[in-house]
Order: sequence, then C-alpha cells, then structure tokens
Amino acid sequence: MEEEKKKTKNGFFQKVWNSIMKLEKYPDLAAEGLGKAFSYLCKIVAIFAIILCLGMLYQSHQIMQEGIHYLQNEFPDFSYKEGTLDVFAEKRLTIAEEDSYVGRTIIDTKVEDEQTINQYISELNKAGGGMIVLKNKVILKNGAVAGTISYNYNEFLDKMGITEFTKQNVIDYANSPQVISLYISIFITIFIYSFIMYLLTTLSNVVFLSIFGYLATWIARIKMRFLPVFNMAIYAFTLSIILNMLYVGVNIFIDFKMEYFQVMYVSVAAIYLVAAIFLLKTEFMKQQIELMKIAEAQELVRKELEEKERQEQEKKKREEKDKEEQKKENEKEKETDVGSNDGEPQGSNA
Repeated sequence: MEEEKKKTKNGFFQKVWNSIMKLEKYPDLAAEGLGKAFSYLCKIVAIFAIILCLGMLYQSHQIMQEGIHYLQNEFPDFSYKEGTLDVFAEKRLTIAEEDSYVGRTIIDTKVEDEQTINQYISELNKAGGGMIVLKNKVILKNGAVAGTISYNYNEFLDKMGITEFTKQNVIDYANSPQVISLYISIFITIFIYSFIMYLLTTLSNVVFLSIFGYLATWIARIKMRFLPVFNMAIYAFTLSIILNMLYVGVNIFIDFKMEYFQVMYVSVAAIYLVAAIFLLKTEFMKQQIELMKIAEAQELVRKELEEKERQEQEKKKREEKDKEEQKKENEKEKETDVGSNDGEPQGSNA
C-alpha cells in the first residue's frame, strides 16, 4: 500500500506540478535517478510531439481542402499512367509563391528539352525556391540548399500500388473515408520525426543548462555531483516545454511569431534551475544552523550532566567522610567506656 501511495504521489502530472510550483522538491526529483528523469523528459516531449502533429495534421487538412477546391474549379484535367503525368493545358501553368505552400510552382508536362527545364530552375532560384512538375518527375528547389532534388513518379507511386489515376480520381479519393489512412500515415511520420528531433534538441539544451547549473553550485559553494544537476535541469525545462506547446497551439490558428522565443525558452529553464540551486543552498544553511543549535544544546546538557555528576560525587565524598568521622567518634567513646570499667574496685569481702 505504501509503495502504491508513493507511486501516485510521484506520478507524471505530480512531477509536472512540482517542477513548476515547488522548487523545494527538485532535490527529491533529482534523487530519483537519471532513468526516471529521462523517462519524464520522453513523456513530456511525446505530449509536445502529439500536439505538434495534431496542429500539422489540421493544417494539412486545410491545405488539402484548398487544393481540392483549386483542382475542381481552376486546375485543368490531368491523367497519370505508368509513370507519365499529362496535364491537359496548352501552355505551362505557374502558381505564384504567395499562393503556394511550397514556393513558386511551375507545371509543364509537355516540355522535354533540358534547356527549358534549366530556365525553370533559374526562375525558382530567383523566387527563392519552389517546385517544377514535369511529365515524369517533380523537381524541388530549396533556397537554403544549393542544387535541386528530383523524384520520379514511379519511384514512390508504384510502391504505393498506384499505377494510374485521373483528376476525378484524386478528387473522389480526397473526399472519401480512405483519406483517413493518409492522415494516419502523415501523423505517424510527423510524430516520429518531431519526437526524435525535439528530444535531441531538448537534451542538448539540458546539457548546456546543466553545465551552467554546475557552475552555479560552485558559486553557491554546494558540493553536488554533475548527475543530480543534470536531472534537475531536465525538470527545469518543464515550464519552457509547456510554453512551447502553447506557442505551437496558437500558431495552428493564428500566424503569431514571437521574436527571441528561443532565448526566453532557455532563460525560463535557467531561472528555475538557479532558483532551485540557491533554494537548496538556503535549506542547507538552515540545516547547518539547526545542527549548530542541536550541538549547542547537547553541549549544554553535557555540562549540566557533568555538573550534576560532580555534585553527586562531592556529596558522596562528604557522606563517606561523615561516616568515617562518626566511626572514629564511636570507637573513641567505646575506648573511654572500657577505661572507666577498668578503674573501678573488683569488690570488697572485708
């Protein structure tokens, strides 16, 4: 029963509460060990990754709905068969970067010469990136990376079992319950990626903060090993991660950007860790004062006991002395009585 109560008391949500509201609990949390601290970090990062995935899934759904609307009303008919895409348009189609989520998009399934394709790539370079849709492949250009990335349709569509489709097939699929499997795949992919990346990023921040915290223990003159400081740094990031969750949640619905959010993210954790360390220093000083008071009281009690023992010994000596003197007086009186008896006449018979 006691173990179950202890587990409930130190459950995940209780640790979240203690990490934010009860700095005095940090030494107890750190004392639970690296395994439990890392498990706690994985759980809170997993929650963050789920929120991020739900947000991106919502955005993906919005993008898909906009795309379907664009396909139905503005985009020309097209068909795909055996690795070849054919868009039924007399000239190339261009979607401006402000109207596309991937940057400027150029669609031309009729072009075949490399010179024209290179011109398209140069156009994307000037626009800062984008996508080129050709009859047999798609070319992606990121402004932050030199060069381009090409994907042939049959490389990934054949693996998915897709060999042919038309514009109406795409619209019907997007509006059918089968699209849920696509959302699930997107969710799992984003969750795994975001969990790993955010966990590694948080761990690097924890290492940096724990080094800073270890230096703070030197300043506070507290003898602590690096591992407990590292554990405390993990719990110190609790509020920062929760604030990041709220930040992501707000950005799902509102385009809200906070400058220097990353600086604030680390600063909040640093404040928690340093406050916990100096609170530990204060508690240590209080304990030292209490120990000194106890030592003084013990010394006072010891002196009182010694004085009492001394007085008892003196009393005992006095009693022994009195007994000795009384004994001598008794012997003296006895001798006097015997002498008096010897001086008397033995009797008369005359």
